Amino acid sequence: QVQLVESGGGLVQAGGSLRLSCAASGRTLSSYTMGWFRQAPGNEREFVALISKSGRSTYYADSVKGRFTISSDNAKNTVYLQMNSLKPEDTAVYYCAADSGIVAVTTRSKYDYWGQGTQVTVSS
Repeated sequence: QVQLVESGGGLVQAGGSLRLSCAASGRTLSSYTMGWFRQAPGNEREFVALISKSGRSTYYADSVKGRFTISSDNAKNTVYLQMNSLKPEDTAVYYCAADSGIVAVTTRSKYDYWGQGTQVTVSS
């Protein structure tokens, strides 16, 4: 089992930046592919970014590529999502998730553990 707690969300103006954190406990991050997903009101939860168990590979949704960066710090057992050049359409609840599978995937249903989410609101 792993427990995930997100933090770092808030209100920011368009063009601004935020860094989200996902603190893991129970097991080390190296046991999981770690993903970030987001969900706006009335929409399905969508993939944002992932980082492989080794930390050597990352993958991003087209909508955030070039603006967001996912990273991990095994010493702190924490995953980060650096969000730059934020747009109003980035407004959503952002969730951290862990997948114990062998292959890193973007599919929501493949992730076994989820945090409670942190709200990100980008004003125009």
